[in-house]
Amino acid sequence: MISVDTIVHGGIVVTMNAKEEIVADGAVAVREGQVVAVGPAATILSRYEAPEMVDCAGQAIIPGLINAHTHVPMSLLRGLADDLRLDVWLLGYMMPVEREYVGEDFCHWGALLSCAEMIHSGVTCFNDMYYYEDAVARAVDTVGLRAILGQTILRFPSPDAASYDESLAYCRQFIERWRQHPRIVPSVAPHAPYTSTPEMLEACVNLALEFNVPLHIHLCETSLEVMNSRREHGDPPIAYVNRLGLFQAKVIAAHCVHLDDGEMRILANTRTGVSHNPSSNMKLASGVAPVVRLRSLGVHVGLGTDGQASNNDQDMFEEMRLAAFLPKGTMGDPTLLPAQDVFAMATIEGARAVHLDHLIGSIEVGKRADLAVVDMKSPHLTPRYQLSPSNIYSHLVYAAKASDVCQVMVDGQWLMRDGELLTIDVPLVIEKATEFAARINTFIGHREQSLLDKLLAVSDLDTQQSLQESFEVQVKVEVEDLRPIEDLLHQAPFEIIRRSVRQQFDTYFLFDQGKMGGYVRYREDNKIMEPEDGRQGVGPGPSIQPRYYLTVIGETKEREYADSVILSRSHYLATAVHSLRFYQEYFQPDRVREIIKWRTRYWVRYKGEEFALNCDRLSKPMVSTPFLEIKSRTWSRADAEKKADLIGEILRLLKINLRSRRLGEYTSLAG
Repeated sequence: MISVDTIVHGGIVVTMNAKEEIVADGAVAVREGQVVAVGPAATILSRYEAPEMVDCAGQAIIPGLINAHTHVPMSLLRGLADDLRLDVWLLGYMMPVEREYVGEDFCHWGALLSCAEMIHSGVTCFNDMYYYEDAVARAVDTVGLRAILGQTILRFPSPDAASYDESLAYCRQFIERWRQHPRIVPSVAPHAPYTSTPEMLEACVNLALEFNVPLHIHLCETSLEVMNSRREHGDPPIAYVNRLGLFQAKVIAAHCVHLDDGEMRILANTRTGVSHNPSSNMKLASGVAPVVRLRSLGVHVGLGTDGQASNNDQDMFEEMRLAAFLPKGTMGDPTLLPAQDVFAMATIEGARAVHLDHLIGSIEVGKRADLAVVDMKSPHLTPRYQLSPSNIYSHLVYAAKASDVCQVMVDGQWLMRDGELLTIDVPLVIEKATEFAARINTFIGHREQSLLDKLLAVSDLDTQQSLQESFEVQVKVEVEDLRPIEDLLHQAPFEIIRRSVRQQFDTYFLFDQGKMGGYVRYREDNKIMEPEDGRQGVGPGPSIQPRYYLTVIGETKEREYADSVILSRSHYLATAVHSLRFYQEYFQPDRVREIIKWRTRYWVRYKGEEFALNCDRLSKPMVSTPFLEIKSRTWSRADAEKKADLIGEILRLLKINLRSRRLGEYTSLAG
């Protein structure tokens, strides 16, 4: 008799080897973390003996499932913000919270929480991308799982690095520290082409090639990403990064939802692995990946859950079920992607996608002993027909649940027995996760009540550093005709400093009274540039210089002076770096008002002080009479009083009827 460490026997062994053999009453012998024999139980038990014999009667012995794409520390952000578009979800909620809270402790406890969840789901290996991956690696090492761990690299500051140079240095150190580990494969993880520079991607490829480690990246997740890539680079994302040499590395590409046929052939020709993430892609409305076509071209496609913040779980049985249903439902063919193929995507094809099929993904002699045991005796798995050996795949993909997993082994070591985790203190992990959630909940709750905090959360660093509160004295008055007013401005005592003509499209986000302490204005400001001696613009006509601004305006006013001149406060101006649609979905106003106007702006000096005089004609709403707005910034109460008096003088000098209609904002005209 040959001595081994463990023999699991009596169950249905689903090997996923080259012949996809199924042994109805099978056994697996394990020694020193390696599979040394697979076959009928009677044969194995007659040749091998072990101090540990595990009876799996009524159960299925399967290769450990492989989660091909996730962000395990994000388990601590589960349920934080849902039912949002990807850009609003990512830029408006995930990244601001990450900047505030993500550190080594966050990543350590988040990784442990995910490991507990994945082991319960039969996962023995996962492919991760996040920050502080060294903390994730220490958690994985303690738990005993297998993982490919990608250190995130971004072109802008991240929670663990002030620049991508710093991220690359951190990534190099991370790879050097963990590259000899028996279960942990460090990798390079540039987040996506749209968060990278060409130089950064080149450096990432060189680092991956230097150490012969994988490169993990998001590709073609949304149609917007593809559209922007075509506009900015002249190519869709995969063609663009192929031109940069990305696929020289062992790439693991997450999502790959929006591809053309040429891009799919690039993936096939470069042996790139793809992670299909059906739950996340459906929840974020990203689309449905062309999995059937990818597989027909020979692309290795695995299955991933993505992070819990966008899924919201890491249940690989759910991913298998959805992956099988999606092509059937969307393409009208029930024969597409049968259960056997989907189970392969979660096992051996997943192993090929993450470039580890020489070690895992199937139960074969010489491979590592990464196994899961599924109890097949539950009511939802009864009865079990045996019209063909492949019926077992239907049970595993269409009927089995994560809760049916009862045993999990990695590298010959048990991580779960009879549904009990052996290497994780689950109550302690839940306690730590709850503590993080309480702090984040307070942070987000406060931010959701402050327009300024919400603005800062989605502004770039330069904007945040330059943003400051401004106070203005101003008056807005209806006039009969702007022409005599403009004529008077060209005469003493006024001195015109500069003049501009603009068409402005203003969208106001309004909130119920007192709800947010103010309102937000998104402005598309189109400045009309007159040619100078024929040198500016194309041809003799004027050109348009568009700019986009976001202004948070406080609801209250400090004081009202004579002539209805008011001192207003809390004007915060920022460059709008996102679309109008993004800001509307992010701020979630109760009402939206649109104002379109032509504005001639004069910067005028009067008695040594500067004033902006805006001559406005409104086309939306259509108002027959124009308006004159006079304003000036102020920084003290005494200065405000002085300028308020001067505005009163200007009104008189311009012969404005002081009984004319006054407005605070044009929104009062919009209904």
